[in-house]
Amino acid sequence: MTESQISVLVASPLEVEEVERIRAAFPGRVRVVHEPELIPQPRYVADHSGTRPALGADGLARWRELLREADVLFDFDWYEPAALARNAPNLRWVQATSSGIGEYLRRLGLDASPITFTNCAGIHAIPLAEWVVLGLLYLIKDVPRLRVDQARHHWERYTARSLSGRRVLVVGLGGVGREVARTLAALGVEVWGLRRSDAPAPESVARLVTRSELRTALGSVDALVLACPYTPETHRLIGAAELAALPAGALIVNIARGQVIDETALTAALESGQLGGAALDVFEVEPLPETSRLWDLPNVLISPHSVSTVDRENRLIVDLFIDNLGRFLDGRPLRNVYDRARGY
Repeated sequence: MTESQISVLVASPLEVEEVERIRAAFPGRVRVVHEPELIPQPRYVADHSGTRPALGADGLARWRELLREADVLFDFDWYEPAALARNAPNLRWVQATSSGIGEYLRRLGLDASPITFTNCAGIHAIPLAEWVVLGLLYLIKDVPRLRVDQARHHWERYTARSLSGRRVLVVGLGGVGREVARTLAALGVEVWGLRRSDAPAPESVARLVTRSELRTALGSVDALVLACPYTPETHRLIGAAELAALPAGALIVNIARGQVIDETALTAALESGQLGGAALDVFEVEPLPETSRLWDLPNVLISPHSVSTVDRENRLIVDLFIDNLGRFLDGRPLRNVYDRARGY
């Protein structure tokens, strides 16, 4: 590596062709280090955790050597992330492969480090919006009933409900929330939105709701979509009182974090029939314990925190990383910088 080059270390599973795209983007200016045998092995496409390698003394020494040399990391150190500032003294920037990194940084104490962190906000917006539509249609069109009748070979006509004409409150109008709102509005849904900032409402949002108006607004919607970052401010934002404020039979879709909603109160509301159903990608404890009553509720659709993981995800993340890497090299502002004051 020449003195003018920066060292980029790929720290999580990534396809060779994507690594080569990074290498080719800035010839002579960047040294991209990718030693797959030293990082976790992917279990599926776009798996950024993978199966940890059983490194011997030599492998671990090599990994630590690469960390010491790194100026930039593509994803976090898988081996000892809490010691990142100590183990990677030259590190100036980490490009994360997920959008919600605030909780992770706070838990490891990395939010107090001088390292710049960028997330993947916006990368997952379309897959998550697609799943919100899937979840709402699954419940509104009563797919569980259709599956039961199909298994019984039972034919009985009935009256279906429509998503169009419903009113949905989307909590969080970042890149994901805006895409959810746009998609729902295109399907004839009246979208209300709650956001932290006082920015004007996106074109697809018919009404903005303030935090102080939340409980009152909940009584006027057919469904609630949680798409906000998880911060101390949004911890259990939706509790028993908020769930009780929803009309009987209302639906919930959670693509935020499990801790944004009181899961015990949610389960009780689903079991009692106060809520008509829920489509859940995230949970307070993950993996969702086998003993959770949510598994067995017919009005619940469970996804193992996977709806944002699509076959094209790594290519989209690398597109963002290459753009950010060019900005980093030129001294321009990076996209999606983690805001320590806001916590996301």
